[in-house]
This record gives sequence, C-alpha cells and structure tokens, in this order.
Amino acid sequence: MRRAYAVTLLAISAVTTALGGAARAQGMPVQANAPIEKVADVPLGGGTTRLDYASLDSGRHLLFIAHLGDSEVIVFDVQASRVVGRVADVSSVHGVLVVPELNLVYATATGKSEVTAIDPATLTVIAHVPTGGYPDGLAYAPDAHKLYVSDEMGGNEAVIDVRTNKRVASIALGGEAGNTQYDPVTKRIFVNVQTRNQLVEIDPATDRIVARYDVPGAKGNHGLLIDPEHRFAFIACEGNDMLVVFDMRTMRAVSSFPVGDDPDVLAYDPGFHYLYVASESGPVSVFRVAAATVTKIGDIRVGPSAHVVVVDPATHRTYFPLKNLDGRTALRIFEPRQ
Repeated sequence: MRRAYAVTLLAISAVTTALGGAARAQGMPVQANAPIEKVADVPLGGGTTRLDYASLDSGRHLLFIAHLGDSEVIVFDVQASRVVGRVADVSSVHGVLVVPELNLVYATATGKSEVTAIDPATLTVIAHVPTGGYPDGLAYAPDAHKLYVSDEMGGNEAVIDVRTNKRVASIALGGEAGNTQYDPVTKRIFVNVQTRNQLVEIDPATDRIVARYDVPGAKGNHGLLIDPEHRFAFIACEGNDMLVVFDMRTMRAVSSFPVGDDPDVLAYDPGFHYLYVASESGPVSVFRVAAATVTKIGDIRVGPSAHVVVVDPATHRTYFPLKNLDGRTALRIFEPRQ
C-alpha cells in the first residue's frame, strides 16, 4: 500500500516531476485492504470501442454512458443492473450531462460538432445544437439558463441558451480546453486550459472571463471536479499523472498527489467523503476529503482503460465503463466495504 502523501504548495514544484516519474516507471501499486470492493461486471453490449463520459439521473436511477466508438449513448438502470436502452446516431459522443431541472440529458456529438439534447423519459433526441470545433465536456449554469461546452481543440467555450437551444456565445480561452464545471457557491463556470496550466473563471451573466489562475504543479490539466462543501477544486493532470488540489477560498493550489498514468474523470461521494480519480492505465486513486485536508487512501486496480468513474450518492456504488473486458464491453461496479 502506498503511504498517504501531503505535499504543501511550497513543495509542489520540487516534487511533482519526481513523483510523476516514479509513478510512471513503477506502475501504480494496488492497495490490499481497499475501501471499496468489486461486486459485479455487467455486459453493456455493442462493439469493444471507446467508452467516454457518463452521468447519473438519480431520480430515474439511470446511468447515461457515452459509447464514443459506437456513436451512441447507453442507458443503464442502476437498480435493475441492466441496459434498458440506447440512443443511436450521436456521432463520436464524448460528454454526457444529466440536467434534472430541465428534464433533459445533453451529449456532445463531436463527430458533427454539435450538442444533442435527449429526453430521458422517451430516450429520443429532441434537439441538435451546432457548436463548431471539437465539443467535449459539459457544465450547466442554472441561474443563467446556459450550457457551457468545452471545445478542446479549438480553445473555446461554446455557450448554449437552453431556453432556445441556440449557441449564444463563444469564449476564447487562449489554449486547449480541458473539462468544465459549474460552482454553485460562486455561481461561476470554471474550465481547465490545459496547454497553459491554468484554471479560468467565467461569469455566466456576461460570458466573459473574469480571472485566470495559474496552477503550479499542473501539466496538461484536463479533468476537473468542484467540491462545494469543502471548497476544493480537484484537477487531474494527464501530462504528469498528478492530482492538484486547488483551494476555492484562496484560489491557490495547496497540495499535489501522484495518481495513475493518464488520469481523466473524477467523482466524489459526499456521504463517505471519498474522491475517486480514474485513469486510462487501469487504477482508480482514492482520497478522503476533510474540511481542510485531502489524504490519499490508496490505488485500486479497476481494469483496462478505466478512465471514467461515476458515483451513485444514494448507494455509494461506483461505476466504471470498460471498453474491452475479456472481449466485451462491461460496467464494473464497486461498493464500499462494510
């Protein structure tokens, strides 16, 4: 088991390269007494092609999974533990976001440079919204009634008015866009600019960048998750295989931890205060989040290309879509040990 790391901001620049290099050279160790355990592998069907982002509709108990390689959204019932539907012809689908207050699911159809709006009750497509570029991650700002879409390659943030399903703005970021998230405390949109190692803050009222924050210790900051309770932003850096903890009160990076090679999606369980960082190389890194500290618990080997993780806060189960598990797609399910 890897010991817990607590790296102060002053030490980030000195240790980031060494720790990241060690993680890549040795591979991430697997924790013997892990806090979660596997309970099921459920077939997802379709081709053994890339699976991407996923989002949970807690009210309907439905998990929407982007099957990028098959250009469809898989609909999985987490109570029945089976696939209950598919939404076809969502070209090269990357991002997926459930917005319960709108009773809609949005997906980025990157192959057609558009966002697709899906009715979760009928699993039918109700709108196509052109975005241009390479749409990827999604975030929703409820007060402004706007959807924000990361254009990864174009270096822009596309803005969609959900009342009209039309693009109303394109915000130049000055570099490649990573993931984007909404902060319900400040009511601002935050997006990684992964070629500048910055976190950018956008005001949804004006669709203007109001601040740029350098992220020491970051390289290729792509994954992003905001914890409004503890006021942390968690930033997964695919360029150096690190997790950077960013304090949203001081707007500074405060700690850094090694994770698996090529980290991508993050998920948080507010009941257990567990943070999960999924990596392309197979492990998920697990952290415990407290009021002022973040502590690494360990690394758990999940499976091949396990770069996506979703938490069900009601059951505390974690879901990992795997594109090729012994020759088939599968949803690997874990739950906390009792």
